[in-house]
Amino acid sequence: MPKKIKLSNFELEVMQCIWDNGEIIAPDVHKLIAANRKISYSSVKTIFDRLEEKGAIRRVRTYGRTILWAAAIQKEDVAGSLVADFMDRMFGGKVRPLMSHVLQKEDLTMDDISYLEGLLEERKKDLEAGK
Repeated sequence: MPKKIKLSNFELEVMQCIWDNGEIIAPDVHKLIAANRKISYSSVKTIFDRLEEKGAIRRVRTYGRTILWAAAIQKEDVAGSLVADFMDRMFGGKVRPLMSHVLQKEDLTMDDISYLEGLLEERKKDLEAGK
């Protein structure tokens, strides 16, 4: 079971760049983020240092002073704790109001609904089997 790591919005933004690219150097992450908003390289580098301290990223190799980084945690692991936290804060930890919101308020396609129906059927089978 992976340990729970809390990430700030900025840390998540950096992690998304890493997850999207597999392995990446900090200057490239800075370029990606700076394309959408003004941010200094030193701010991005600070986030890399924090993410390494938290165990979210790891050094793959070094080229002189440049470090190639990779994710040490999976996106799914972070998503699970974020969804649980969101569900606690917005819906009192209850699944029904969250699912009701998604089904009633979000713009779902027929493909989305079919996908969700499949997930529900799988979950029913798991529960019936005692999983």
